[in-house]
Amino acid sequence: MKCQKQLVGAIKVTKLQQTKATEISILVYPHLLITSLTLPIEMLRAGEAFAKSHHQSQQFCPLNINLVASNLAPIPNRTGLAIIPDCETVTAPTSDLIIVPGIWRNPRPVVNKQKKLVQWLKDSWQQGSHIIGVGTGNCLVAEAGLLDGHPATTHWHYAEQFKRDYPKVQLKPDFFITQSERMYTVASLNALADVIVHIISQYYGREAAQHVERNFSHEIRKPYEDQRYLEGAVDKHPDELIAQIQFWLKNNLTSELSLQEIAAQFNLSYRTFTRRFRQATSQTPIEYWQQLRVQTAKELLASSNLSIQEVALEVGYNDQGHLTRVFKKVLSQTPSEYRTVVRRKLFG
Repeated sequence: MKCQKQLVGAIKVTKLQQTKATEISILVYPHLLITSLTLPIEMLRAGEAFAKSHHQSQQFCPLNINLVASNLAPIPNRTGLAIIPDCETVTAPTSDLIIVPGIWRNPRPVVNKQKKLVQWLKDSWQQGSHIIGVGTGNCLVAEAGLLDGHPATTHWHYAEQFKRDYPKVQLKPDFFITQSERMYTVASLNALADVIVHIISQYYGREAAQHVERNFSHEIRKPYEDQRYLEGAVDKHPDELIAQIQFWLKNNLTSELSLQEIAAQFNLSYRTFTRRFRQATSQTPIEYWQQLRVQTAKELLASSNLSIQEVALEVGYNDQGHLTRVFKKVLSQTPSEYRTVVRRKLFG
């Protein structure tokens, strides 16, 4: 038995010159948080639509999204909307990405009744799937043993219960996002949105991700890389001198010193400074400093009444034009356009 959407996906592939679809599966079960089901679907489809209209057909990779359950019976939920699975675990396609939605209230009763889904998660992981666990949905991932020895997060209300039920997991309750190899865990819907934007950037590029971010939630976001707990992350690097320089850069955005002069302040040649900085952070010093300035400018544009020129000076750019050029390069919009969108969403 094949799921219906798989056949639809096959038709799409033919129209797009046999471009292979990306297989995405979302687990469904009783008492799931339906927003954690619908939000990623809508965001992924928005990214797909943008990419389709901006890519040549041979470069475009469509998405084949299926709802996977232990059986094909409709699943009732608190909203009164019936969820109709597309596939059972035994017929589901091999998945590139699996999303495990959150669970309403105590997750234990749901987890205890979903042995098939737990086993399917374990099998899919071994086949190379990426997995995103949402809130208490991470209990299903932990039940499969996939989080043992790795960092994870969950909904704050069930953090202590999670610790007791899964003592081998390195719970990080102060983080809304963790990443370990192909595994993402998130503690909230906002964090889920951030990870989906990150996934879209991997599938379709930065421009598509920024388009989705602008239309869904970017006014309250920090970049995905800034908020996650990444197992073995380079931002946890052991180079103490580079960490000191990073701290100095964060607190001296308006400094007129060149990076060569900053390196000399820390008794490093510019060549050595650049090499060590890249080794520690996977970024050049210029990229890192620009990222800091853009993020600070975004926060000022959203939360202050400073003029664009004043914001530029606050983050170390000599004039409004310089800030505008950087914004257009990094965010594909001007500071004024960013402020208009963010203010409309925050205060409209």
